[in-house]
Amino acid sequence: MLTGRGVFWLAGTGLSLIAVCYGLARFAYGLFVPVFRTEFDLDAATAGAIASGAYASYCIAIVASTALTAKFGSRMVAVMAGGIATTGTLMIAAAPGTLLLALGVVLAGSSTGVASLPLAHAVAHTVPAARLNRTQTIINAGTGLGVAIAGPVSLATHEHWRAAWLVFSILCAVVTIWAAFCVPAASARDHRTSGLRQALPRPLFPRGSGSMVAAAALMGIASAAVWTFGRDILVSEGQLSEQASTIAWILLGACGIAGAAAGDLAGRVGIPWSWTTTMLTLAAATALIAMFPGNILTAWATAAVFGAAYIGLTGLLLIWSTRVYTDTPAAGVGLAFLVIALGQAAGAPAVGALAEATGLQAALLAAAVIAALGSLIRPRPVERSSDEH
Repeated sequence: MLTGRGVFWLAGTGLSLIAVCYGLARFAYGLFVPVFRTEFDLDAATAGAIASGAYASYCIAIVASTALTAKFGSRMVAVMAGGIATTGTLMIAAAPGTLLLALGVVLAGSSTGVASLPLAHAVAHTVPAARLNRTQTIINAGTGLGVAIAGPVSLATHEHWRAAWLVFSILCAVVTIWAAFCVPAASARDHRTSGLRQALPRPLFPRGSGSMVAAAALMGIASAAVWTFGRDILVSEGQLSEQASTIAWILLGACGIAGAAAGDLAGRVGIPWSWTTTMLTLAAATALIAMFPGNILTAWATAAVFGAAYIGLTGLLLIWSTRVYTDTPAAGVGLAFLVIALGQAAGAPAVGALAEATGLQAALLAAAVIAALGSLIRPRPVERSSDEH
């Protein structure tokens, strides 16, 4: 087990790797959808399809990562994730046309699937139980940090979006080097024992997994709307300036860091109550962005709330999955995040198609309804662990 200093460095490295893979390599695409639509002459359906490709590649990557983490250990797979993010963001920066742009987005998006499992594995096997939930949710909040970083880089580079993606690539490379030194390497004992079981948990779907899978799927479908078209609706229908709409994105990421409190919230009031209220919060934020895209204060406030709710929900699913899959926590996290991405892969093109038919406002309102339906799912009560008392 790691000491306090070791846990601190693992949490910092994991937070940073999640920040560059999720916040930059994957979700920064939504920040640049307006300029990509202009630069490459994309309609909403095509922009949604490209986003769907990133989510789909995540799904493939997370399945592969489960086996790779079991075989090679956390450090090697974490470094692989950073390398993929670096390459994908560099491809986007150099893209001469739609095809290479799409390929770069798909490759960059896959890095998130590779990153999640080795970090969950490292925390589950090296962090003392009393600090487990908090460490997991702090690392998970890296998405918000990455999104918050993407906004200022976008503002600093103005219309030179290629320079922004080059900066993203450099940041990915730096964090990859950091991960090579700070993420623990699995021991031979990990490979022989826990690794094989984590690759294929038994039973594959234990009691309580059904509600977890349904919750993750609806959350993924609902959240895809804002991640893909949130800034687009502020610019195209709300007529907000580039600066004002980018500030909304920065607030989305910065307040997403507050989602690190999900572990403490679940410990105090339980996962069922936390899930219902946070999912309803996501629904309300999505609806308000759709209804008042031209009101700058509303846009900023609702983007901030959406970010905190989204990261909080992923943190709750992280804890929820480790309690359902008590013997194979990394596999449980992998399943939960795989289903979120499957939902987003389905939701992004569906929202794009609906936007082409009825407008972005109606498409985002439909996503809000799906989030509200997801709030009705109630996980089975679980016994509170000793670190939550």
